[in-house]
Amino acid sequence: MFFDSWFELGRVALVGVLAYTGLILMLRISGKRTLSKMNAFDLVATVALGSTLATILLSKDVALAEGIVAFAMLIFLQFIVTWLSVRSKMVHNLVKSEPALLLHHGRFLEQAMKRERVTQDEVRAAVRAQKIGTLNEVEAVVLETDGSFTVLREAGDGPSSALVGVAISPPEQDRQC
Repeated sequence: MFFDSWFELGRVALVGVLAYTGLILMLRISGKRTLSKMNAFDLVATVALGSTLATILLSKDVALAEGIVAFAMLIFLQFIVTWLSVRSKMVHNLVKSEPALLLHHGRFLEQAMKRERVTQDEVRAAVRAQKIGTLNEVEAVVLETDGSFTVLREAGDGPSSALVGVAISPPEQDRQC
């Protein structure tokens, strides 16, 4: 009920140590960018590597060598996508999304929120998570390319330099919150 045999437990332990060691070595060789969380493709690669590790550990049908080849293939494909996205504007536009401004100076930008499928409650939750009491204290809320929210407090003088790279449209005619 708790395990099939001592041999199987030993196999999982041995294969686990070897597969994990192989994965760590390949990740060190491939560089920090392999497991970054910059966009959806990065998330897919990270999840796929974790799923592959689990399959290697628990499936008797997958040999250690096959799993190591799967790791290498996933890491290589991630490397190729990131390498091409840095060198080709077309690939960059295909792979990367742009950050989206959802709230600006306390006003919800409804069109952007609809386009990104984000509700006002989700934006408010992001603001509360930063321990900010009212939307009037917020200069901007940005939906980042990795799906996280960045909340920028209202600056004393002029616009915040933190909005560099975020397209700011003229305020839409929205309801005040």
